[in-house]
Amino acid sequence: MKALPALAALLAAAPLAAEPTPEQAEAIAAADAFFAALRSDDKTALQGVMLPEGMIFVHSRMKPDLPRVDAVPVADHLARWAKGTRKADEVMRYDTVLVDGDMALVWGPYRFISDGQTSHCGINSLSLVKTESGWKVANTSFTMELPERCAALGAPEAPAQ
Repeated sequence: MKALPALAALLAAAPLAAEPTPEQAEAIAAADAFFAALRSDDKTALQGVMLPEGMIFVHSRMKPDLPRVDAVPVADHLARWAKGTRKADEVMRYDTVLVDGDMALVWGPYRFISDGQTSHCGINSLSLVKTESGWKVANTSFTMELPERCAALGAPEAPAQ
């Protein structure tokens, strides 16, 4: 009987089933909207899908001997992003999608492409909040690793150009 809670926890952490629940589908749609805004030529599009009072935690492993964690307020990131000129894209595999009422988490490996080249990859954790206007990305945490680590992390392939 003691094994049942452990088994339940293991199953809850398994990759997303082929058919998401309606609540998971809403969270997935919000994550899709986030990535569509990120790749948009409209550099203000991210403002519509993120909460400016949120935080971004970057777990950088780009220098393996000097890992670091940076905390960036979403409002600061949005201001810098709006001034950016590079063409960005990000693809993510949604391994885990958890929803509890107005709170959701989308977790999985990703690949970040800047001006047509893989810049880095890692694991994304998107924390979503359901607002009056729909689901918004409130906080993100992600590892940032060198491109040669993408395959080992299970990052999706870059889209064809």
